[in-house]
Amino acid sequence: MTEPKKVRVLFVCVENSNRSQMAQAFAAMLGGDRVEALSAGSRPSGRVNPKAVAAMAELGYDLTAHASKGIEAYNGQEIDAAVTMGCGDACPLVRAARRYDWQIPDPREMPPDEFNRVRDLVREKVRELLAELGVAAGR
Repeated sequence: MTEPKKVRVLFVCVENSNRSQMAQAFAAMLGGDRVEALSAGSRPSGRVNPKAVAAMAELGYDLTAHASKGIEAYNGQEIDAAVTMGCGDACPLVRAARRYDWQIPDPREMPPDEFNRVRDLVREKVRELLAELGVAAGR
């Protein structure tokens, strides 16, 4: 019996330091071994924002193992769903079966309570996406 194919989801924002990192984490948390969650930035900052690390730590996820990386790493790769959050069409070389553009504000300069509201919005959007892709979300 072969294992079912994992759904490959790529989350892209500008810096790959906040929204896309949190979305990748939520996809991994909610989709478990049914999802291959990836993230990248159109102009990566080279670091994950400490605010994002702290916001995800509150939910039991360690973002310190993540790295900020560029979209070029995924050019030409087959992706089931590509989700942009602020880079729009800066991701043209990613071959995605489905494309989504989420209008989620960049929380980089927000105080913690507003940052956490964006984090929670990202979680709900990821939950909805996984359901649409046929992946039952966990916790």
